[in-house]
Amino acid sequence: MKEMKVELLISAVNQEPAKLIEAMHVHSDAIVVNQCDHFSYEEIRQRGHLIRVYNLRERGVGLSRNHALQRAGGDICLFADEDIVYHDDYPQKVREEFVRHPWADMLLFNVEVCQARRTYHTERYGRVRLYNCGRYPAYSFALRREVMQEKNVCYSLLFGGGARYSNGEDSLFIRDCIRRGMKVYKTPVTIGREKERESTWFSGYHEKFFFDRGVLYRHLYGGLARLMALQFLLRHQKVMCREIPVRRAYGIMCRGIRENGRQV
Repeated sequence: MKEMKVELLISAVNQEPAKLIEAMHVHSDAIVVNQCDHFSYEEIRQRGHLIRVYNLRERGVGLSRNHALQRAGGDICLFADEDIVYHDDYPQKVREEFVRHPWADMLLFNVEVCQARRTYHTERYGRVRLYNCGRYPAYSFALRREVMQEKNVCYSLLFGGGARYSNGEDSLFIRDCIRRGMKVYKTPVTIGREKERESTWFSGYHEKFFFDRGVLYRHLYGGLARLMALQFLLRHQKVMCREIPVRRAYGIMCRGIRENGRQV
């Protein structure tokens, strides 16, 4: 049987592509969408793999991921960010997990992060459903390309770095995958680590943070948005509500829910 080809889809900003793929330990084919000040295309051959680089002036993480999706050619595609350093054997680990779980259209892998930024850590294999899909970042995603393209899944341009609302694009992407019938699972296999750096979108737990989170929760949870917002705040109040009290933060989230009630 032909070995499945693994391909990284890397979203970057103002990077030198040759240095970037060395720093990330890229050991597979890859597409780099580099948001910078010019348009150009180049190909880099490394360790027998093809890295296609698209330098684009457009801004927005969702837009860059969609550019990569449209050009993807691997059997298994992994979303990647410029601050991820991959284990050298990540292509083998990814292939083995998809062979082991042939029914999975999408697998969510572990990537090591510092405790302060950790939103998830998978300890055992299991199904991901609509009610628990909101905690996984894009760099954990690995998908069967043909299934993804057949289902016509793409990233929202309203959410994420460079967009109107500050984050949540990854949660909406998983939601759409599940809604369109893709079978999504989490796996305890670790494929890399995140380098610590200052967030490109997070600037504190201020009013815009809570407002944008309210908008996101309406899109994710519909009529349950208020309940999920309250649960979110109570669970994280010690960290998130030091400057804005829980009651006021909840009011701001509800304003986001009310003013943006239309589903996307």
